[in-house]
Amino acid sequence: MLILCSNGLSSDMLLSQLSSRMVDCKTAALVVTADNEYKENNYHVPRCVTELQSLNLNVDIFDLDKQPADLLLNYDVVEFIGGNPYYLLHVIQSSNSIDILRTIAETKILIGWSAAAFVFGPTLELVNCYSPEMNFLGLTDLSGLSLTDVQVLPHYSKFLSKFEKFEEKCCIYEERHGVKVIRINDGDGVFVDKEIIICKR
Repeated sequence: MLILCSNGLSSDMLLSQLSSRMVDCKTAALVVTADNEYKENNYHVPRCVTELQSLNLNVDIFDLDKQPADLLLNYDVVEFIGGNPYYLLHVIQSSNSIDILRTIAETKILIGWSAAAFVFGPTLELVNCYSPEMNFLGLTDLSGLSLTDVQVLPHYSKFLSKFEKFEEKCCIYEERHGVKVIRINDGDGVFVDKEIIICKR
């Protein structure tokens, strides 16, 4: 199962939805790779650990910059925090992690929020409409992992006032690419399994 979130499992609704789908899950990895600056010191990490622990999971902090991706197969639940989507995509590609993450999404539980929600989808082109300056690596191929065709726009209500023409740019993107983007606020999520379930508060 794949779960795309705005800022993690940050609502009782998401925790309840996930709990009802967990079968014999005991371990979780919280992957901090996307934050190329703060890593495990990212201020969201303690909250995310607490959320996973509330599901009775034993949690380890994990970083693809330091640990081989195949070790993630040892966990029942794998959650990627936010950060820089371009950097995360680069590390996943360079560490040959794509097939491993696809296996986790198909056989276990893979959670990606903010930056990771873009990376796990088909493309980074939408986030590139808003924050191209984050692409300090100069990536020219913005294709995502395509673990799902679902495209989300995280932090929607929060970013409406932060970015000029935020909604207008999303509408233009949808029209240009012939897609429908699911706008999600913090606390919302999309569960992609046998069916797609949109959970909004």
